[in-house]
Amino acid sequence: MVVLLFVSAFGIVNPPTTPYIVSEARRLGSVQRQWIALDRMSPDLARAVVAAEDANFCLHWGFDMAAIRAAIDEGAERGASTLSQQVTKNVFLWQRRSWPRKALEAGLTPLVEAIWSKERIVEVYLNVAEFGEGIFGVQAAARHYFGVSASEVTAAQAALLAAVLPAPKTRSASKPSDFVRRRAGSIRDGAATIRADGRSDCFES
Repeated sequence: MVVLLFVSAFGIVNPPTTPYIVSEARRLGSVQRQWIALDRMSPDLARAVVAAEDANFCLHWGFDMAAIRAAIDEGAERGASTLSQQVTKNVFLWQRRSWPRKALEAGLTPLVEAIWSKERIVEVYLNVAEFGEGIFGVQAAARHYFGVSASEVTAAQAALLAAVLPAPKTRSASKPSDFVRRRAGSIRDGAATIRADGRSDCFES
Protein backbone atom coordinates (compact mmCIF):
# COMPACT_ATOMS: atom_id res chain seq x y z
CA MET A 1 0.00 0.00 0.00
CA VAL A 2 2.82 2.42 0.88
CA VAL A 3 4.58 1.63 -2.40
CA LEU A 4 1.35 2.21 -4.33
CA LEU A 5 0.93 5.59 -2.63
CA PHE A 6 4.48 6.65 -3.49
CA VAL A 7 4.19 5.56 -7.12
CA SER A 8 0.83 7.30 -7.44
CA ALA A 9 2.08 10.48 -5.77
CA PHE A 10 5.13 10.77 -8.01
CA GLY A 11 2.89 10.42 -11.02
CA ILE A 12 1.75 13.95 -10.14
CA VAL A 13 4.27 15.41 -7.68
CA ASN A 14 7.87 15.85 -8.79
CA PRO A 15 10.24 13.60 -6.82
CA PRO A 16 12.22 15.98 -4.57
CA THR A 17 15.32 13.79 -4.89
CA THR A 18 16.40 10.16 -5.36
CA PRO A 19 18.53 7.79 -3.28
CA TYR A 20 21.43 8.14 -5.73
CA ILE A 21 21.24 11.94 -5.86
CA VAL A 22 21.30 12.01 -2.05
CA SER A 23 24.35 9.74 -1.93
CA GLU A 24 26.18 11.81 -4.57
CA ALA A 25 25.32 15.05 -2.77
CA ARG A 26 26.85 13.62 0.40
CA ARG A 27 29.94 12.43 -1.44
CA LEU A 28 30.52 15.61 -3.44
CA GLY A 29 29.12 18.17 -1.01
CA SER A 30 26.49 19.36 -3.48
CA VAL A 31 24.97 18.56 -6.87
CA GLN A 32 23.54 20.59 -9.75
CA ARG A 33 19.86 19.96 -10.42
CA GLN A 34 16.82 22.00 -11.45
CA TRP A 35 13.48 20.53 -12.47
CA ILE A 36 12.01 21.51 -15.83
CA ALA A 37 8.66 20.36 -17.20
CA LEU A 38 8.62 18.21 -20.32
CA ASP A 39 6.59 20.78 -22.26
CA ARG A 40 9.27 23.42 -21.56
CA MET A 41 12.15 21.27 -22.82
CA SER A 42 13.35 21.22 -26.39
CA PRO A 43 11.52 18.25 -27.96
CA ASP A 44 14.87 17.16 -29.38
CA LEU A 45 15.96 16.16 -25.86
CA ALA A 46 13.25 13.57 -25.32
CA ARG A 47 13.66 12.17 -28.83
CA ALA A 48 17.44 11.86 -28.49
CA VAL A 49 17.34 10.20 -25.08
CA VAL A 50 14.60 7.76 -26.05
CA ALA A 51 16.41 6.93 -29.30
CA ALA A 52 19.61 6.30 -27.34
CA GLU A 53 18.20 4.42 -24.36
CA ASP A 54 14.95 2.76 -25.43
CA ALA A 55 13.88 3.26 -29.07
CA ASN A 56 10.84 1.01 -28.59
CA PHE A 57 9.66 2.89 -25.50
CA CYS A 58 6.25 3.66 -27.03
CA LEU A 59 5.73 0.03 -28.04
CA HIS A 60 6.23 -1.82 -24.74
CA TRP A 61 4.62 -1.95 -21.29
CA GLY A 62 7.84 -1.62 -19.29
CA PHE A 63 9.98 -4.49 -20.57
CA ASP A 64 11.37 -4.82 -24.10
CA MET A 65 11.24 -8.59 -24.53
CA ALA A 66 13.14 -8.53 -27.85
CA ALA A 67 15.97 -6.57 -26.22
CA ILE A 68 16.00 -8.95 -23.25
CA ARG A 69 16.29 -11.97 -25.56
CA ALA A 70 19.10 -10.25 -27.49
CA ALA A 71 20.88 -9.43 -24.23
CA ILE A 72 20.69 -13.09 -23.15
CA ASP A 73 22.03 -14.20 -26.53
CA GLU A 74 24.88 -11.67 -26.49
CA GLY A 75 25.71 -11.88 -22.80
CA ALA A 76 26.94 -8.88 -20.82
CA GLU A 77 27.90 -6.92 -23.94
CA ARG A 78 24.39 -5.59 -24.39
CA GLY A 79 21.98 -3.84 -22.03
CA ALA A 80 18.23 -4.40 -22.02
CA SER A 81 16.87 -1.98 -19.41
CA THR A 82 14.02 0.16 -20.68
CA LEU A 83 13.46 3.79 -19.78
CA SER A 84 10.67 2.63 -17.46
CA GLN A 85 13.01 0.26 -15.63
CA GLN A 86 15.65 2.97 -15.31
CA VAL A 87 13.14 5.45 -13.89
CA THR A 88 11.94 2.85 -11.40
CA LYS A 89 15.51 2.13 -10.31
CA ASN A 90 16.52 5.80 -10.14
CA VAL A 91 13.49 7.06 -8.22
CA PHE A 92 12.64 4.18 -5.89
CA LEU A 93 15.67 1.90 -5.57
CA TRP A 94 19.45 1.84 -5.23
CA GLN A 95 22.08 1.75 -8.00
CA ARG A 96 24.24 -1.22 -7.03
CA ARG A 97 23.33 -4.33 -8.99
CA SER A 98 21.91 -7.19 -6.98
CA TRP A 99 19.21 -9.82 -7.38
CA PRO A 100 16.96 -8.22 -4.72
CA ARG A 101 17.11 -4.88 -6.55
CA LYS A 102 16.37 -6.53 -9.89
CA ALA A 103 13.42 -8.36 -8.34
CA LEU A 104 12.00 -5.14 -6.88
CA GLU A 105 12.60 -3.36 -10.19
CA ALA A 106 10.72 -6.11 -12.04
CA GLY A 107 7.79 -5.78 -9.65
CA LEU A 108 7.64 -1.98 -9.60
CA THR A 109 8.13 -1.27 -13.30
CA PRO A 110 4.69 -2.52 -14.43
CA LEU A 111 3.14 -0.48 -11.62
CA VAL A 112 4.90 2.67 -12.84
CA GLU A 113 3.80 1.93 -16.41
CA ALA A 114 0.20 1.37 -15.27
CA ILE A 115 -0.08 4.55 -13.18
CA TRP A 116 2.16 7.05 -14.97
CA SER A 117 1.68 8.26 -18.51
CA LYS A 118 4.46 7.74 -21.05
CA GLU A 119 5.02 11.51 -21.00
CA ARG A 120 5.47 11.42 -17.23
CA ILE A 121 8.00 8.59 -17.41
CA VAL A 122 10.08 10.54 -19.92
CA GLU A 123 9.76 13.76 -17.91
CA VAL A 124 10.91 12.18 -14.66
CA TYR A 125 13.74 10.33 -16.37
CA LEU A 126 15.06 13.50 -18.00
CA ASN A 127 15.01 15.26 -14.63
CA VAL A 128 16.78 12.62 -12.54
CA ALA A 129 19.27 11.06 -14.97
CA GLU A 130 22.97 11.71 -14.33
CA PHE A 131 24.72 13.62 -17.14
CA GLY A 132 28.05 14.20 -15.41
CA GLU A 133 29.57 14.04 -11.95
CA GLY A 134 27.10 15.89 -9.73
CA ILE A 135 24.97 16.97 -12.71
CA PHE A 136 21.41 15.65 -12.69
CA GLY A 137 18.64 16.34 -15.18
CA VAL A 138 18.64 18.00 -18.58
CA GLN A 139 18.29 21.55 -17.24
CA ALA A 140 21.48 21.34 -15.17
CA ALA A 141 23.21 19.46 -18.01
CA ALA A 142 22.27 22.04 -20.64
CA ARG A 143 23.49 24.85 -18.38
CA HIS A 144 26.71 23.05 -17.50
CA TYR A 145 27.74 21.88 -20.96
CA PHE A 146 26.29 24.53 -23.28
CA GLY A 147 25.31 27.53 -21.13
CA VAL A 148 21.68 27.40 -22.27
CA SER A 149 18.33 26.30 -20.87
CA ALA A 150 16.97 22.86 -21.74
CA SER A 151 14.34 24.72 -23.77
CA GLU A 152 17.07 26.04 -26.10
CA VAL A 153 19.02 22.84 -26.74
CA THR A 154 19.53 22.00 -30.42
CA ALA A 155 19.19 18.55 -31.97
CA ALA A 156 22.98 18.22 -32.14
CA GLN A 157 23.39 19.22 -28.47
CA ALA A 158 20.57 16.87 -27.41
CA ALA A 159 22.32 13.98 -29.16
CA LEU A 160 25.58 14.80 -27.37
CA LEU A 161 23.81 14.84 -23.99
CA ALA A 162 22.19 11.49 -24.75
CA ALA A 163 25.56 10.09 -25.79
CA VAL A 164 27.05 10.60 -22.31
CA LEU A 165 24.26 8.76 -20.48
CA PRO A 166 25.76 5.26 -20.27
CA ALA A 167 28.95 6.63 -18.68
CA PRO A 168 28.29 10.18 -17.43
CA LYS A 169 31.34 10.34 -15.18
CA THR A 170 33.80 9.62 -17.99
CA ARG A 171 32.13 11.28 -21.02
CA SER A 172 31.60 14.96 -21.83
CA ALA A 173 28.99 16.60 -24.04
CA SER A 174 30.94 19.85 -24.42
CA LYS A 175 34.33 18.21 -25.03
CA PRO A 176 33.28 14.97 -26.72
CA SER A 177 35.74 12.25 -27.57
CA ASP A 178 35.67 10.80 -31.08
CA PHE A 179 33.55 7.95 -29.74
CA VAL A 180 31.01 10.30 -28.15
CA ARG A 181 30.88 12.36 -31.34
CA ARG A 182 30.20 9.25 -33.45
CA ARG A 183 27.66 7.99 -30.92
CA ALA A 184 25.89 11.36 -30.98
CA GLY A 185 25.66 11.20 -34.76
CA SER A 186 24.00 7.79 -34.55
CA ILE A 187 21.62 9.04 -31.87
CA ARG A 188 20.63 12.03 -33.98
CA ASP A 189 19.80 9.69 -36.87
CA GLY A 190 17.86 7.46 -34.49
CA ALA A 191 15.90 10.42 -33.12
CA ALA A 192 14.88 11.39 -36.65
CA THR A 193 13.87 7.79 -37.33
CA ILE A 194 11.60 7.38 -34.31
CA ARG A 195 9.96 10.71 -35.13
CA ALA A 196 9.35 9.64 -38.74
CA ASP A 197 8.01 6.16 -37.95
CA GLY A 198 5.79 7.22 -35.03
CA ARG A 199 7.80 5.71 -32.19
CA SER A 200 7.97 9.09 -30.47
CA ASP A 201 4.22 9.75 -30.65
CA CYS A 202 3.45 8.53 -27.12
CA PHE A 203 5.49 11.26 -25.42
CA GLU A 204 5.08 14.11 -27.91
CA SER A 205 1.98 16.32 -28.01
